[in-house]
Amino acid sequence: MARYIGPKSKIARKFSDPIFGPDKFLEKKNFPPGQHGNSRRRKKQSEYGIQLQEKQKAKYTYGILEKQFRNVFAKASRKKGITGENLLQLIESRLDNVVFRMGIAPTRSGARQLVSHRHITVNGNIVNIPSYALREGDVVGVREKSKSMYVITESLSAGRKSFSWIEWDDEKMTGKFLNYPPREEIPENIKEQLIVELYSK
Repeated sequence: MARYIGPKSKIARKFSDPIFGPDKFLEKKNFPPGQHGNSRRRKKQSEYGIQLQEKQKAKYTYGILEKQFRNVFAKASRKKGITGENLLQLIESRLDNVVFRMGIAPTRSGARQLVSHRHITVNGNIVNIPSYALREGDVVGVREKSKSMYVITESLSAGRKSFSWIEWDDEKMTGKFLNYPPREEIPENIKEQLIVELYSK
């Protein structure tokens, strides 16, 4: 399964970005990890290094392994439109990410676990594949037996950000995936063009 279980603050410091959510350690130590992390003589990154770092950042943010990421990129490059935007839209349409966006889980890793443990349905059927690609009009919901789970009720009560591409029904605990999100509604700080340049070499 595509997941990172190591120290998250260390990864956030590597990219100087709270990719796993608010991080007090990143605020205290806003420099890369390691004994040379705070050194002013750090070697200047090459163009390839910058592009590779951006790809790694996207993979850690969404919890995707290299093979999956490459497959999604290939699919994005075949679609009409801007490849970089297509890439982010396809990643955002993954079931685990949409469960996270709907507020059913507080984190993407939490959303992935809910999906894997068969607590989530798509169009009324249980789906336990976190990478499942949603289509426009698909209805994502919480399985009836799982609606009282503390982790789900607590996450939903904490409030959720609203997105124009997701329609949520609090009473039924279901949400509709209306369409692929426009780039301006994807809040992640990812420079997708650098990833396109990396794979285009």
